[in-house]
Amino acid sequence: MRIITYNINGIRSAIKKGFIDWLKTDPADIICLQEIKAEKGNVDFAAIEALGFDTYWFSAEKKGYSGVAIFSKRRADNVFYGNGIMQSDAEGRVLRADFGDVTLINAYYPSGTTGEIRQTYKYQWLDEFFEYLEELRKVRPKLIIVGDYNIAHKPIDIHNPVGNKKTSGFLPEERAWMDKFYENGYIDTFREFNPDPHHYTWWSARFPTVREQNKGWRIDYISVTEPLRAVLKGATIYPNVKHSDHCPAFVEIDF
Repeated sequence: MRIITYNINGIRSAIKKGFIDWLKTDPADIICLQEIKAEKGNVDFAAIEALGFDTYWFSAEKKGYSGVAIFSKRRADNVFYGNGIMQSDAEGRVLRADFGDVTLINAYYPSGTTGEIRQTYKYQWLDEFFEYLEELRKVRPKLIIVGDYNIAHKPIDIHNPVGNKKTSGFLPEERAWMDKFYENGYIDTFREFNPDPHHYTWWSARFPTVREQNKGWRIDYISVTEPLRAVLKGATIYPNVKHSDHCPAFVEIDF
């Protein structure tokens, strides 16, 4: 199974930039999107489904904000919209799909860049999400957690770690949460295959030249629980796919 995670930064905008043409190239069996900023009825989903995808959408209550979607060429056995936590669900942040004994979770982690209130909520959300995952894997031990984590884990994952040490997305508390996450039986699939620096998945749109210069952050991840380590076949990112200020991250898992 080939899986992609991609913060699309507005699916309607991405479609205007050739997103559906990219889907026609068969980049993966399952495409997980974050920040779709739309409801299914406002998108040309028929053109997407015509390519063989079942589409599952979980939009935020606020129009034009957040939201996640899963496009899958394999029909899910079960789909769960949200994780049962009120504010997270209102913001359309978590979408779960079960395929046999494997559970895929597509999540759009909050950003704290707009100020202290949202940063505080980000820490709350991280704690709640970790507890949700820990409870879930007691009954569904084979988890794949994809999405925009909005955190660069280590200095290797950010172009300028010194200059950003006080910036949301690279704060010590956020990075400590990532340490806890990966020390508790979760695996960063990209780093299983790519130990080298200068691999990023997001570049600031405020400074148009930084993407050309590859001055970015790796904040989009595909993580799996330990029972899936042995079936990982490869992982990469696609920085030349440009429908968004993010790029897709990819993993192949042999089920």
